[in-house]
Amino acid sequence: MSTLYLIPTSLGETDFNRILPSLNTEIVTALRYFIVEDIRTARRFLKKVNQAINIDELTFFVLNQHTSPEELSDFLKPMFDGNDMGVLSEAGCPAIADPGADVVAIAQRNDFTVVPLVGPSSILLSLMASGFNGQSFAFVGYLPIQPGERSKALKRLESRVYSESQSQIFIETPYRNMKMLEEILQSLQPNTKLCIAVDITLETEFIKTKTIKEWKNNLPDLNKRPCIFLIYK
Repeated sequence: MSTLYLIPTSLGETDFNRILPSLNTEIVTALRYFIVEDIRTARRFLKKVNQAINIDELTFFVLNQHTSPEELSDFLKPMFDGNDMGVLSEAGCPAIADPGADVVAIAQRNDFTVVPLVGPSSILLSLMASGFNGQSFAFVGYLPIQPGERSKALKRLESRVYSESQSQIFIETPYRNMKMLEEILQSLQPNTKLCIAVDITLETEFIKTKTIKEWKNNLPDLNKRPCIFLIYK
């Protein structure tokens, strides 16, 4: 039975020995078919995993927001022919806040083996370091872009924090991080806790938890840096 491997990638420029086990290298090196978000990024990642990989011998299927359901079904054709395949995210773990979940669903429906490999997840790593509730939490992805709608969404998440004791986790496009931070500080209660996790697993990693009131006196520079926000009581 063919296997679909879910292959984590780095969250930025860092030494792969720090974040990926050697087993990943063995598995990736043996694969010839990959489902990826961007071919150029995937080729660069594979060369960093193992310089000996002959990129020209590999077959890539591009999965992004423009991929049709019909194309998606064809992506797994190599597996029906008895070949193993790998799914690569742009950063972090495939199928988590990532279109790869659709491919995994097809593989599961066809009774293929699905194997998630170990690697960095910004969601879990930031939660681990936040001091927030790790028993009950929700990752809600991106919030609305419009300031008014975003403020309402933040207040709804804060309400869930206090009514359900549930940690709330969300992200923003790097160039809008500072706008998001400003909105958070304006919308939430002074004693609500906010954890800001930036550049996770990189040498410039910064993970700090403070109250909204405390953050107002000392804003970090989040511009164009991969960042994840968490709130709790």
